[in-house]
Amino acid sequence: MKLMEKILSEENLQKAIKKVKQNKGAPGVDKMTVQEVEDWFKEYQEEITSKIMNKQYRPMLVKRVYIPKPNGKQRPLGIPTVVDRVIQQAMLQVLSKNYEPIFSEHSYGFRPRRSAHMAMEEVLYYLNEGYEWIVDLDIEKFFDTVNHDKLISILRENINDATTLHLIRAYLRAGVLDKGLIKSTTVGTPQGGPISVVLSNIYLDKFDKELESRNLRFVRYADDCIIFVKSEMSANRVMKSVTSWLERKLFLKVSATKTKVVRPTKGQFLGFTFYKDSQGWKSRPTKDRKKRLYEKIQKYLKRKHAVSRPLSTTFTKVNQIVRGWINYFKIGSIKMFLEEFGQWLRHKIRCIIIKQWKKPMTIYRNLMKLNKACRCRFSDEEIYKCANSRLGWYRRSGLIVVNYILSPTVLGIRKGDRPGLVHPLDYYLKSL
Repeated sequence: MKLMEKILSEENLQKAIKKVKQNKGAPGVDKMTVQEVEDWFKEYQEEITSKIMNKQYRPMLVKRVYIPKPNGKQRPLGIPTVVDRVIQQAMLQVLSKNYEPIFSEHSYGFRPRRSAHMAMEEVLYYLNEGYEWIVDLDIEKFFDTVNHDKLISILRENINDATTLHLIRAYLRAGVLDKGLIKSTTVGTPQGGPISVVLSNIYLDKFDKELESRNLRFVRYADDCIIFVKSEMSANRVMKSVTSWLERKLFLKVSATKTKVVRPTKGQFLGFTFYKDSQGWKSRPTKDRKKRLYEKIQKYLKRKHAVSRPLSTTFTKVNQIVRGWINYFKIGSIKMFLEEFGQWLRHKIRCIIIKQWKKPMTIYRNLMKLNKACRCRFSDEEIYKCANSRLGWYRRSGLIVVNYILSPTVLGIRKGDRPGLVHPLDYYLKSL
């Protein structure tokens, strides 16, 4: 079977349709939704297969959207049409099988059975082996600057099928619809489409092989790469030579300001930074990632919005954010941070609950009920004082009465459709 016949086989296409439907996502320029794609393929699959095999298929424009980055800038993303997403997914499934055995062991981004956690384990292994100088490489706008001709020539080394190469080039040159204007794409891969991840790994695999041939210790996750050496002199020499190689051979621009030689405590990779204790090198989230978690929760729990929402909705969303953050960063040291963060989070939640009760009599009645149920042994007078306090909502929520009655245990109780509020530290300790 030719490669394109494998891509367009019934079994592979059905698998691709299922995957695209699972991923959901917004419609492209033709407004077709993922729910409609299965029926569309039932009707037009033969026609589209024939067009692709005869090199007559023309992908539709990619819809350009921008998502905000933490530094205030915007990241451009492309949304291909649902039909093109299915075809790209079908290509990804076949190309991944062909290229997985070829890819480097030190590459972890967007590969099956590989993760950021595995990349971090290798990073810590090198640091503990004594490679304590880091070359932190930053490729400027990688997905937007991939050279099409170079990519096709790299693909041609392992793909002996003109139809597949023609379709890949068609996707690379599909063009984008950006704020109502059609723009041609002469460089870059369609970031946002399923195929962009495997194409980026194929392109940068050349770089991996070059580093391996030089016997360098490195870890790469997509376009993030760090190299480990034992001395500052070696690190500076390696930085100059690999920067020159990337620019000459792969036509990529390396950021002169962001690419640097650093000690592990000043470096960062995949949101982690490093520190050394008596047992060796360990990782922890960067200050920036901790700050982002606070900001995300703070934005969602803005009092005027949160008070008007049911507690079940608030708890569900907060739990989702906190658990997701912990699941990613649990390989680092986050125990002390989570203890502090948990106290802050519960204070914010208590503030919302007290404000939802609003009237002094309602606050008094609800606190009294919980006081009896939880056997907190506060007197009627203490609860009455708290309920009728003239302090603001935030300060009132920090009073001993509220803290003890609305304890972490009480907040963690599930009631009807309202889940219990996650206890960050307990969740982290259980997940270890």
